[in-house]
Amino acid sequence: MTIRVVIVDDQGMVRTGFGVLLNAQPDIEVAGEAADGAEGLRRIAELRPDVVLMDVRMPVMDGLEATRRLLADAGDGAPKVLMLTTFDLDDYVYEALRAGASGFLLKDASATELAEAVRVVAAGDALLSPSVTRRLIAEFSRLGGPRAPSRKRLEQLTQRETEVLALVARGLSNGEIAGRLVVAEQTVKTHFGRILMKLGLRDRPQAIVYAYEVGLMRPGD
Repeated sequence: MTIRVVIVDDQGMVRTGFGVLLNAQPDIEVAGEAADGAEGLRRIAELRPDVVLMDVRMPVMDGLEATRRLLADAGDGAPKVLMLTTFDLDDYVYEALRAGASGFLLKDASATELAEAVRVVAAGDALLSPSVTRRLIAEFSRLGGPRAPSRKRLEQLTQRETEVLALVARGLSNGEIAGRLVVAEQTVKTHFGRILMKLGLRDRPQAIVYAYEVGLMRPGD
């Protein structure tokens, strides 16, 4: 099945370059593009892509606000948003994840990295590098303390699911968690799927944000 993509970036060269690279892939099609967040929302509503490549800094409406509006009340049919950044440790990492972004992609990514990133988020996984996870944890450390007082939803998790969520929040991959808990990687994936369902979360970045906001994990743990 072909993955449909919309590119939202105010730099024409970026849109053209990414478009050429993605259209060269047999399973990816660039359905459209836009030069700012407001135009992007209109094009996304019209074209209904699977994945949106969204720049952070744009005129008229930036990528953070566009992502918030796109995903605020979106159901299962909402596209996945991959934020485009110039620097891996972008100042907007925390807010972008809170807005519902599924990951980050550097603008100097190779053709292979670009295509793989689109496939990863289209499949429902998150693209969150260790450096971005460290940045997120550092941001929670700066903010200090839980930001969401209620832990009630955590009570729905089993002890093992709570353990898996804590390890996810520390930035461990499914394979690393499987090794730590001495279980199969597929078992970890099953646990994590149940965690997302029970907590009403979209993906790994949201799970990490949630774990720190309710105080399940604290910076330095």
